[in-house]
Amino acid sequence: MTTDNPRIHMGANGGPPLDPFLAIKQEIEGLFEEAKNFADGEPISNAEMAEAMTTLYDSLHDAGKRADELRVAEKKPLDEQIKAIQDRFNPLIQAGKGKVALGKQALGELLTAWRLEQTRKAEAAAAAKREEAERLAAAAQAAIRASAGNLEERERAELLLQDAKDADKWASRAERKATTGTGLRTTWVTTVEDPDAALDWAFGKAPDQFLALALSLAEAEVRVGKRKIAGFTIEERKVAT
Repeated sequence: MTTDNPRIHMGANGGPPLDPFLAIKQEIEGLFEEAKNFADGEPISNAEMAEAMTTLYDSLHDAGKRADELRVAEKKPLDEQIKAIQDRFNPLIQAGKGKVALGKQALGELLTAWRLEQTRKAEAAAAAKREEAERLAAAAQAAIRASAGNLEERERAELLLQDAKDADKWASRAERKATTGTGLRTTWVTTVEDPDAALDWAFGKAPDQFLALALSLAEAEVRVGKRKIAGFTIEERKVAT
């Protein structure tokens, strides 16, 4: 069946020509209804029925091909518009390649190095403050122990203890400052160390995905002529064309 049939291009009762989409839609839906009448679960019983089904099959195939050609033709202007827009913006913002991405990458490398160094210095300063706070705390505790029975020494020890508490506060502030507002974010990078162990873990995590990948690889091999693949059964089957 082809669109040369004038009834496909006319509306109901010989009206004005149908829109191309409506015409092919009407054609395919009509063919589909015919196919439903044939495909009732009963096998083909004679050559005439087989020939009629073959004609219907070929007509559906042809109509589907023309429908797809119409789809491609209808969306071609949009594809061209989209491509033109992408071509305009890609040099600026394309992921990984545009000027924005390349500029940010170059500046990010410099900023990362600078911020890491500033963080290192801040952490070192915080560590020094923490060490001093711990030293003062130890000295204060020793002074308190040594001041037993001596009020004057106890007063001096209490002053040392207050100094130690103040030092602990400053150390805590320095530690918080060293780890917040640094302009850096933490990322975790995963690499394969033991391929066999990694594959065992991944297969246990998602066996269906692994088997689907294996099947697609095997099917690709079969398409180019391979007929024996370990772990797979490859059978010859005949289907209607």
